[in-house]
Amino acid sequence: MSLHRTVDPDQVGFDPARLSRIDTHFARYVDDGRLAGWQIVVSRRGEVAHASTYGQRDIEGGQPVEPDTLWRIYSMTKPITSVAAMILWEEGRFQLTDEISRWLPEFADARVYDRGSALKPYTVPAVEPIRIWHLLTHTAGLTYGFLQTSVVDGLYRAAGFDLYPPAGIDLATATANLARLPLLFQPGTAWGYSVATDVLGRLIEVVSGQSLDTFLAERVLEPLGMTDTRWWAEGADADRLAACYMPHPVTGQAVRYDEFGRFALQKPDLLSGGAGLISTAADYHRFTQFLLRGGELDGVRLLAPRTVRFMTRNHLPGGRDLGQLSTGGFAETTLDGMGFGLGFAVVLDPVPSRVPSSVGEYYWGGVASTAFWVDPVEEITALLFTQLVPSSTYPLRAELRQLVYAALVD
Repeated sequence: MSLHRTVDPDQVGFDPARLSRIDTHFARYVDDGRLAGWQIVVSRRGEVAHASTYGQRDIEGGQPVEPDTLWRIYSMTKPITSVAAMILWEEGRFQLTDEISRWLPEFADARVYDRGSALKPYTVPAVEPIRIWHLLTHTAGLTYGFLQTSVVDGLYRAAGFDLYPPAGIDLATATANLARLPLLFQPGTAWGYSVATDVLGRLIEVVSGQSLDTFLAERVLEPLGMTDTRWWAEGADADRLAACYMPHPVTGQAVRYDEFGRFALQKPDLLSGGAGLISTAADYHRFTQFLLRGGELDGVRLLAPRTVRFMTRNHLPGGRDLGQLSTGGFAETTLDGMGFGLGFAVVLDPVPSRVPSSVGEYYWGGVASTAFWVDPVEEITALLFTQLVPSSTYPLRAELRQLVYAALVD
């Protein structure tokens, strides 16, 4: 399935000439070698006002970006997994305040890092148990090994949890191993980007009695018509998968990064609810339309409108923003003026980021520089796909927002 423009931009409040600046601007990244290629989609009121591709999905193979190119979406998997969890919540299968140890007993006696080195850490008991809402909001005290900002990150790496988990283990084993590591902070007291959504994926398995891939397929992907979203690409589909790149440390030129990208070409041992999916612009556009329409698409309702509104409010303790609560590690967002809901970052105040957006806009991105946002005030959704690791290399997301809102004239 591919995606094309469905409406003239001026019919939905965009100035066509201003909207065309998007392609002019991002083409420079390809023309000077910083990106291999990209795909961008902007819609309003359910109609696609802008859909464009540029450059190569595989520079070395001379293969251009096509409308149906497959992209590793990495952490853009998180909102999909969060929606899956809330489907179970709507069925009354758990409360957001439930302790996760009810289903994952390995977390019953969690301990929190207090002081010391990675060789000799000193921990204290968790005062507050990890609850399901902590997983959804990244306030559980879990972390990522690749952040390299704390002793706990080092303990994760020593246990094999870096950019990818240890080879040869499944989600159940990984979750049990993570539970043996100390928490970075007391649950509910701070915000730290983390493996929380992977643990949430394991909780979905235990609560539903199905593997995560089966549950996502049957309850989210198939009902929404996301027929191209999958865990790996093989055969002819492998040719549609964009190659992965990283910036050269001196020149900034995009350098092929097969060591990182190869994992998408084989069936994973571990189903990562936090970073495991591959998708297309057309598929993820359907997901954003489902969110914008309040949990329904093409007559299929997965969530109630109030649930979607609840998920996309700020759930951080005390109503604070990420700038106040973040532990300082890498995240797929700026921090000041941004809150966090149940699976999404949420704009509380666009001024601190110095980029226009609407209060209540929600979004996320992936480590290969993909991104999306949903603006329920202006009824806008936007998607950016490319494959450059890490996503902090260039301000692509801020620039896309800047260009989209500058083109909105009604």
